[in-house]
Amino acid sequence: MKIGIPQALLYWKQPYFWETFFENLGFEVLLSPPTNKEIVEQGVKVSDPETCFSNKVYWGHLLWLDGKCDYIFIPRLKVNKERLEYCPKFFGVPDLAKILVKNKILTETFNERKESFERTLEKLGEKLNKNREEVKKAAAISFLKQKEIKEKEEEDFLKKFQSPKLSEGREMNEVQRTEKQKFILISHPYNLEDGYVNLRMKEKLEKLGAEAIFIDEVPIQNKENKLDWPKFHWEFGKEIMEKMSTILNYNIAGAIEISSFQCGCDAVLKEFVEKEFKSRKIPFLYLIVDEQTGEAGFQTRLEAFLDTIK
Repeated sequence: MKIGIPQALLYWKQPYFWETFFENLGFEVLLSPPTNKEIVEQGVKVSDPETCFSNKVYWGHLLWLDGKCDYIFIPRLKVNKERLEYCPKFFGVPDLAKILVKNKILTETFNERKESFERTLEKLGEKLNKNREEVKKAAAISFLKQKEIKEKEEEDFLKKFQSPKLSEGREMNEVQRTEKQKFILISHPYNLEDGYVNLRMKEKLEKLGAEAIFIDEVPIQNKENKLDWPKFHWEFGKEIMEKMSTILNYNIAGAIEISSFQCGCDAVLKEFVEKEFKSRKIPFLYLIVDEQTGEAGFQTRLEAFLDTIK
């Protein structure tokens, strides 16, 4: 049996977890390819104009998989283990998928306000005729791989900062003067990890002589609310602000937030993110991407932003 997984949106909430899980249950996994022009165009064609760009991209990946596998896996993500909600648009994705494609949809609702993630995995396994022990073993391997990847990201992050943030009045040493300027890129993982969606932002910064750091790479070192932000009920909002509490302890030249057009959650979060950086006199750039975003205009804004810092 072959299970297809769209490599967009929901996939990047738990990257590599799902293909590892299904492969260890004995299934063949087919990932949709990295986002490209054709995938985006297909997604835009079937989307409502009010749909956020990230969802449009997801529909393109879904259509690419249609007819190429036995099942397309689309989890219904509602509430995580901290009782925080995912984006409301995630809730209806499996239902909309059933309308858009002829392929069978494999889904289960992950709502940890009602039951544990592991219990929901067992129910998912039952649909695939797998017993509890088989699911438990596959899940353990998947969690371990996810943990190893996260630890490697955090290790790489710490290597990039050989010295902590300078206190006022201290001078930089020679090593610090020759280091590349570091810019923190803030967005949802499905924007940051998709080079086509963010117009290869990381590559562009590197070509301009800077170093890009994804907010996802930043470890959460202190969960206390030390920043001026409210108690979010969105999981991504709380996570981003907690990671900002960490990155603000290090030397960064600027911050760039990337948002998908029509993302209602980002419209709220952006105000708090911008306030924290600007209050510390750290340059901040806000970019919105959609299917009409021109790469040339994107490049010009980025170059101008870096020029003002130099």
